[in-house]
Amino acid sequence: MKDIAPFHLAFPVHDLDATRQFYGGLLGCPEGRSSDEWIDFDLFGHQIVAHLAPPKAEDHHNEVDGHDVPVPHFGVVLGWDEFHAWAERLKAGGLKFVIEPYIRFAGLVGEQATMFFRDPSGNALEFKAFKDRSQLFAK
Repeated sequence: MKDIAPFHLAFPVHDLDATRQFYGGLLGCPEGRSSDEWIDFDLFGHQIVAHLAPPKAEDHHNEVDGHDVPVPHFGVVLGWDEFHAWAERLKAGGLKFVIEPYIRFAGLVGEQATMFFRDPSGNALEFKAFKDRSQLFAK
């Protein structure tokens, strides 16, 4: 598999202290530059930037595999073992999941582990892992 360039994602938050505690503390993302209005975090080698902004108006969901998946959402595709170890760490840390960690498409093309949760500002995150990462875009 080829090297993947780090992505940059800026997203709104309504409380920088709660954001710092969630991303830096619970999720373990190292903090980069920051100001009174934004914070850079290293999310598995990707640059995410929490920008202070007013709360969102409403949420949208799509039905996927029997679950109400929040839209929009973002996250990272992790290694299989890394996903499961991290899921256990988040559970032990008391994280409330929107969709608990589970296996989707078990035994089929694209078999994957997935979990959804929200940050303190309500932004939805999905983290997943493929049993066979070469099936990331398989149909």
